[in-house]
Amino acid sequence: MDRLNAMRIFARVIDTGGFAAAARDLQLSPAAVTRQIAELEEHLGARLINRTTRRLALTGAGANYLDRVRQILTDVDEAEAQANLATSDPRGHVRVLVPPAFAVHQIAKNLPRFHADYPHVTVELVTSGPVETVDESVDITIIIIGNRLLEGEFIARRLAQTEVIVCATPEYLDRHGRPQHPNDLQDHAAMVPAFLRELRFQQGHFGDDEPGGDSVRLQLRRPVLSTNHVDTMYAAALAGLGIAGLPSFVVEDALLENALERVLPEWHMQASTIYAAMPTRKHVPARTRAFLDFLIAQFGSVGGDRDPWLLAAGCETKR
Repeated sequence: MDRLNAMRIFARVIDTGGFAAAARDLQLSPAAVTRQIAELEEHLGARLINRTTRRLALTGAGANYLDRVRQILTDVDEAEAQANLATSDPRGHVRVLVPPAFAVHQIAKNLPRFHADYPHVTVELVTSGPVETVDESVDITIIIIGNRLLEGEFIARRLAQTEVIVCATPEYLDRHGRPQHPNDLQDHAAMVPAFLRELRFQQGHFGDDEPGGDSVRLQLRRPVLSTNHVDTMYAAALAGLGIAGLPSFVVEDALLENALERVLPEWHMQASTIYAAMPTRKHVPARTRAFLDFLIAQFGSVGGDRDPWLLAAGCETKR
């Protein structure tokens, strides 16, 4: 057990008033927070928190321990700040594991801005394939996952939400018509990932607090192209082969330039959340912190469940 990390989690649980709130604040899973507190109590041989269905309450031992913990954490933070003064100018090499399509369509075009701000930091992008968990061999992992919580002992910051949208060239749609309902895709040259056996559509804007609309499950009879390579499908869509489902961060520029047009904007297809994650908070070099802050500033400015790329292109899913 990392006692210092457990102390930080304990203090955050009390400050936020609950395990779930602390988990959100620390970008951890609720299970990880609960486990850390349980291990801390077992290590100390004392219960720190009385749990009820309505609230948390410190025990006498917990209140005394919290006072000491706050002082320890303050001392540690001050010591680290002093140690970092000599190396506060970011320099050196940062290794980033990132899904290939996100590297191509988002990271690469924004690197000149980062290099201008931090000329002494070099960046290595590791683009081996889909990324769904943290790799401890790199400094930062960019994770894209669907509707599930991140699991594991690491620190993650939410960057953005991205939707998969249906799109085609205006020229293709002028020739073949614009679908008005997901079932209309059966009459079009459609492109789908090779692993996907069924397309699912939900009417209306996606969100936990949104009322559910009509839903459609569609099995395409004969896709004109099946591939697991996102950029191959993107290139085929730009060439006018047919209608494709593509992530918003891939098609942002094409939508802005009217090279592609979104169809079925009243229908939600699939959403994923993008995170930037690190194995630990301890001893984070200034160069790594600089790149993480750059990612947050670049992609994390739109809160909630709004898709920044669809927002920029003016074609968010209609509510």
